[in-house]
Amino acid sequence: MEAGDIVLLLRIVQFQFSFNILFAYRYCRMLEETWYSTKTADFVMMFLFCGTLTIIIALFVNMLFLSHVLTMMLVYVWSRRNPLVRLNIFGIIEVNAPYLPWVFFAFSFLLGNNMMVDLIGIFVGHLYYFLEDVYPNQVNGFRILRTPEFMKYLFNRRQINRAYEPLPEVGRPGGFNWNGQE
Repeated sequence: MEAGDIVLLLRIVQFQFSFNILFAYRYCRMLEETWYSTKTADFVMMFLFCGTLTIIIALFVNMLFLSHVLTMMLVYVWSRRNPLVRLNIFGIIEVNAPYLPWVFFAFSFLLGNNMMVDLIGIFVGHLYYFLEDVYPNQVNGFRILRTPEFMKYLFNRRQINRAYEPLPEVGRPGGFNWNGQE
């Protein structure tokens, strides 16, 4: 390999890693703000279950970097919990949220990436989604992934201050005042 090849390879890896971080941040934040806003212990339990399962699978398929698997798992869980959301991918394709992981899988295929990583992330996300959202709602179903009480005690202790009143917005700097109208 020449020096130019190494620089190009590092830039491609950096580009993919940047997208992984961006998508992990975005979908993790959206899950935390919507589904887990008052259930921090359940959110931690999701990461513990999916992380443990990912590490076990990675041992068998000799995978070293697990960040992309985590990203695909987060995208899958978010997409299944928001089935009515329509997304515009790069201004080219408009898809419903449940198809988003498969669109990412197709992009990985087109870019020549290891598709096993995407499939593992989709599998782990699907298993979590099934055990947490689908199976408990079946006729004889029950919650298999129960969050332990000590985790609820540790993470859900936040008390809401009911006496809190936000500051008035009158007189705050910024914005425009068009003849007294905002």
